[in-house]
Amino acid sequence: MKIKAAVHMGTHTGLVIRELDLEEPRSDEVLIKTVACGVCHTDIWVQENYSDVMVLGHEASGVVERVGCDVEKLAPGDHVVTAYNWCGECGACRKGQTWECDHFYDNFDGLRPDGTSPYSMSGKPEVFAVNKLLRSKEYSFMLANLDGVCKHPTYGTCVFESKTASAYKSGEWEDSIPIEYRLQLQHYMAVTGYIGAYIAVLIGGNTFKYQFIERDEELISMLIQREKDFWEHVQSDIPPSLDGSEASAKYLNKRFPSSVSRSKIKLPETAVALIQQYDAASEQLERVTEQKQEAENLLKQMLGENEVGTAGDRIVTWKSVSQERLDSKTLKAEHPTLYKKYSNETSHRRFSIKQAA
Repeated sequence: MKIKAAVHMGTHTGLVIRELDLEEPRSDEVLIKTVACGVCHTDIWVQENYSDVMVLGHEASGVVERVGCDVEKLAPGDHVVTAYNWCGECGACRKGQTWECDHFYDNFDGLRPDGTSPYSMSGKPEVFAVNKLLRSKEYSFMLANLDGVCKHPTYGTCVFESKTASAYKSGEWEDSIPIEYRLQLQHYMAVTGYIGAYIAVLIGGNTFKYQFIERDEELISMLIQREKDFWEHVQSDIPPSLDGSEASAKYLNKRFPSSVSRSKIKLPETAVALIQQYDAASEQLERVTEQKQEAENLLKQMLGENEVGTAGDRIVTWKSVSQERLDSKTLKAEHPTLYKKYSNETSHRRFSIKQAA
């Protein structure tokens, strides 16, 4: 149904009268026709301090128009006064001190307890911020810090995630979502139980795209197992086994940033098999690299002076690219003092395997 509301659009923007779409009441909800509404000091504070879009006005009076099927104490035609929400179960609520309810500050989300909103603008689902850190009910080590939630007409409440990307990475967003963000969204769905997620990205500061992905139970099962294994390592204070990942390489470089000059040790017997593995992989890599370069050279020969070529469903390009680079050798020779002033000394460890003398 269409309604009018005073909408808080952001910090210090004032209230704006907007036409909104309001959902039908759920089974435990009541639809009230507001006759009058007071302005609480909290409403003023929110206008001055909250950037989230929300409908303010909790001190209202009106008449009940419709009730959900599970509502027993109210009926259409009842005159009512509204207030903030409270749980009714915590120590403060049991004492009648509802303003000190343990969940009082959940009211500041402007959302239902499940993170959804009954309001939307122009018939399109609105994105609402989630100002809390969420934790999985089943796996306490799984957390989620959502950018927001929104409602999908089929999938219900969904995760919303926003990103920015440089123009150089626009290709990663052409027909898919970068794998790291896909995993992030599946993790968030695992924590929340939601079955869908939107991701929006602003590319290069001027190109906006968004995509929707469904919950992937197989991928989520894998994520849960990986995160569970990692958490067990955290609890036992035992680092995970090293593998061939870039993360393992970064860890080793950070753990052992420099070597002791002229130091030498005898490696364990298992090192022999690892050296053989390294040599075999190096030979395979050399062959594959040569095959790749051969294919590239032949394709370049086919292109000649042309920039773009097509073959089947693939596009091959060989474009001219101009770059400006600092000529450090000339700078050092002609302006040694300036070169030294802006030079930084860096160090790293070089790994190699060679035959013993």
